[in-house]
Amino acid sequence: MQFGVLLVDDHKIMRDGIKAILSRGEEFRVVGEAESGPDAVQFVKLHRPDVVLMDIGLPGLNGVETTVEILRFHPDCKIVILSMYDDENHVVGAIRSGARAFILKKASDSDLLEALRMVARGGAYLSPQVSDRLLSRIQKGDLESRQASSALDVLSPRELQVLRLVADGKTSKEIAVILDLREQTVRSYRKTMMKKLGVNNVAGLTQLALSTGLTQLPKMQAAE
Repeated sequence: MQFGVLLVDDHKIMRDGIKAILSRGEEFRVVGEAESGPDAVQFVKLHRPDVVLMDIGLPGLNGVETTVEILRFHPDCKIVILSMYDDENHVVGAIRSGARAFILKKASDSDLLEALRMVARGGAYLSPQVSDRLLSRIQKGDLESRQASSALDVLSPRELQVLRLVADGKTSKEIAVILDLREQTVRSYRKTMMKKLGVNNVAGLTQLALSTGLTQLPKMQAAE
């Protein structure tokens, strides 16, 4: 069986390199390319690829937030996150968003193909360096990090998106454009988050986002 893959990266040279790797076999066929999160979401809505191979740092929406959006419309889509970052915040953020794999850009061609094979067939994959780091964290009993992240567990994936954008300094109007929402809906999300998190203003939301490491994922750029 051949699986259709959407490549999402804002660097053409990166997409071309991955296409060259995938062209060596018959398991995967590149069915499309996108340079930004919103473009990836639109492609998935129209074409419903089997697998999305996506950089975590994208313009418009980052890879984590794009994953949430894609799975809202195509929950069966398998998403593989590519990243140059191997810290826990990026890995946990990607997996919590629904990604099935997290692989480092410095991985070998064979590792990339193995990740795609496992994910396409319903499995999951973490780069060895990433899994070793997470295992070490668990073995050491990193309670402080677990307690910090648990503060946001009451928020839905969409609310986490809005919180991240609020912490990035975006206005309700700007957030509405980026997430394709009504401005009033964004304001409603902000009020709901304040109630859930026990804060009274945007400054409180921003401080909480900073303290939990939510803003340590790659910064987003405003949609053009």
